Amino acid sequence: MTRSEQSDTAWYIGARRDEVGDCALLVGDPARIERIAGHMTDVHFVKENRGLKTVTGTYAGRRVTVSAFGMGAPIATIVLHELFALGIRTFLRIGTAMAIPPAKLGDFVLADGALRADGTSNTYAPLGFPAVSDFDLNTALRGRLTSASRPWHAGIFGTYEGFYTEMFALSGAKREMIGQLKRDIEDMGLIGTDMETSALLVAARILGARASTLCVATVDAHTQDKISDAQMSTAETELFEVALTAITAVPA
Repeated sequence: MTRSEQSDTAWYIGARRDEVGDCALLVGDPARIERIAGHMTDVHFVKENRGLKTVTGTYAGRRVTVSAFGMGAPIATIVLHELFALGIRTFLRIGTAMAIPPAKLGDFVLADGALRADGTSNTYAPLGFPAVSDFDLNTALRGRLTSASRPWHAGIFGTYEGFYTEMFALSGAKREMIGQLKRDIEDMGLIGTDMETSALLVAARILGARASTLCVATVDAHTQDKISDAQMSTAETELFEVALTAITAVPA
């Protein structure tokens, strides 16, 4: 690791090296920090900085850091990069994704890799560089998902930056344009879309870290129907347990 990649205190998330564990979960919604903290012991909340929340706790004998980035690849990779500089080498993004059939609302979707339609990953590597999840981390995730009751799918995500211009239409004109894009996505066999995965996979690979994404399918790509709050609450609890069990099973 170069000198520029080493740090004792993260610039944006504000965490010190002694406040983080040896693996990390990256979440979008800051409200998830409090909820996932309830699944761990010996919990320490890092002082919030610039709206970025981080907590570290113990699960299965391992210290796990959970950090919220909000939305989008630029901030997500900043959080990953800063945690990497503090010594973390295993990252799993957990959260939500738009579902592409055969994935249905409420199913888990696991990224084996991602289509790079974001801009952030280009700052780490040229477009010809693949966005691929870590094999060992995904093996642990597959093992845990197989023993769970919730349906799950593994495959390629599509990562896009324009939510209202590429993923979710508010108007009729945009709906048709996005509809064609989604037909192309389905033809490529993608299982879901989000705004972060390809950038995180490329950044982690270039830095020399493990990374993957596991999400709950919360929006139907074709109908734009959304999962209910009650269904999401149950799915989120299961997501936390699957993620924590898998990430702590991977050697540091």
